[in-house]
Amino acid sequence: MKVLIMSDIHGNYTALDAVLKDAGKFDKVWCLGDLLGYGPDPNECVKRIKSLKNCTCLLGNHDAAVIGRMDLEAFNRDARLSVEWNQRILKPEHLEFIQNLPEKLVDGDMTLVHGSPRNPVWEYILDWQIAMYNFEFFDTDFCIVGHTHIPVVFEMTEDDSNYHLEILNPTGAVVLQKRSIINPGSVGQPRDRDSRAAFAIYDTDTREWTPRRVEYDISSVQKRIVQAGLPERNSVRLMDGW
Repeated sequence: MKVLIMSDIHGNYTALDAVLKDAGKFDKVWCLGDLLGYGPDPNECVKRIKSLKNCTCLLGNHDAAVIGRMDLEAFNRDARLSVEWNQRILKPEHLEFIQNLPEKLVDGDMTLVHGSPRNPVWEYILDWQIAMYNFEFFDTDFCIVGHTHIPVVFEMTEDDSNYHLEILNPTGAVVLQKRSIINPGSVGQPRDRDSRAAFAIYDTDTREWTPRRVEYDISSVQKRIVQAGLPERNSVRLMDGW
């Protein structure tokens, strides 16, 4: 079974559409949260995700903030203004969809969260030290996270006492063999200095994880961000992938 894995779409419908077209055939979808946030198309993104068959979607921190489950003081100015804009324009049926999203899910050999298994909505797994503490908080072989917007694999070594950090090659497949925490990167706002939308395909039969990147029309998204009155930084950072 082939699974399309996406995270951190952040209201960027153009990037989402490019990913869905590039992904080819897949049997199910795991969406790791933050449908909402920095981009100009939150309603379009929620509508498209809702329309996908066999799609599991989780709650991200920006989603939680929009529905009032997270204090806006935890966000920087641009993120806070973006959340408040989302609160004003999100349609009632899409708001209801976000309100019903789970924070954590187990599917086969995968634990799915937005942030970390220790703190599913908020914690960033940015380095091996944070990853190390999180391995004890899930029981499956693998855990898939989003939130940092950076594709990466944190892999447990053979002696079970240290952790090896591997940055995934954007075009290379990896067969998952050891306990790992894996991040597919961000669809709507990559932060690894690669502006292309990031996602992954996972084969549940072979345990093959394939990271993917796809180009999309960034300039059109930037124009809509400006037209919506969202913070300028939301637009500028898209072109350079930060």
